[in-house]
Amino acid sequence: MSDQTAPVSLEEFNHRLAEISETMPKRLRQCAEFVAQNTDRIAVSTVAELSAGAGVQPSAFMRFCQLMGFAGFSDMQRMFRETYAQKWPDYATRLENLRATGDDSPSALLAEFVEAGRLSLENLATTVDLETLETAVNVLAAAPMIHVVGFRRAFPVASYLSYAFEKMDIAAVLHDGVGNLNPRHAIRNGDVVIAITFAPYSQETIDLAAYAHAKGNKVIAISDAPSGPMRKTDALMLSVSEVDVGAFRALSATISLAIALAVSVGAKRDKLENGK
Repeated sequence: MSDQTAPVSLEEFNHRLAEISETMPKRLRQCAEFVAQNTDRIAVSTVAELSAGAGVQPSAFMRFCQLMGFAGFSDMQRMFRETYAQKWPDYATRLENLRATGDDSPSALLAEFVEAGRLSLENLATTVDLETLETAVNVLAAAPMIHVVGFRRAFPVASYLSYAFEKMDIAAVLHDGVGNLNPRHAIRNGDVVIAITFAPYSQETIDLAAYAHAKGNKVIAISDAPSGPMRKTDALMLSVSEVDVGAFRALSATISLAIALAVSVGAKRDKLENGK
């Protein structure tokens, strides 16, 4: 067993995973990669199910848990259950919690979401890595084609970016999964992928980013944790977090970041095309 103290939060767990995953033996690294991409499943799955998903024996998954500082799988699962019980209740539970606190009236909810949006925007203004943002703009401005992918909660951001690029006559493709189509083979040399995903992370988004990275294409990631699964793609990480209201999360800061990114790319391209 590891002599490290076990992580007590998902943030601590992700930080430790990012620190040590590259030095793990192959089988344990498989466990690390699977867990990073499926953190929402840990609290509700058995060790047999998770080890099968990672493609390893249960004994290897147990060694992974110990290397992370836990006594065993049950110890690690307990941390995930406690974390997700607070952070990721289902929608019926979230609504029930709002009713229980008396915060489910339209006026109260509007005030709460306005305040959450304000806090999220203030946090974005002070935490965004401006150097990474500038680099991302330069990379996107030089790309012959921009591929945008984001599912579930990230889909409004992906569709907005595609809309903004289209209005500025910037070649872009929205990978939306409509009709179960997978246009990944449209990614050519020099193209850049913008991958948008938040915990629990979208496997479709992770897969497309990994595919592009394997082909040698650059990836720009908009996500909530630098230690999340997108780190495997060597992506330029634009991290953004949203303050929630009764476990409902809006997109105030994320949309603002997307707007700034799109407009900056448009302005940069205009300068490049006009030789300024």
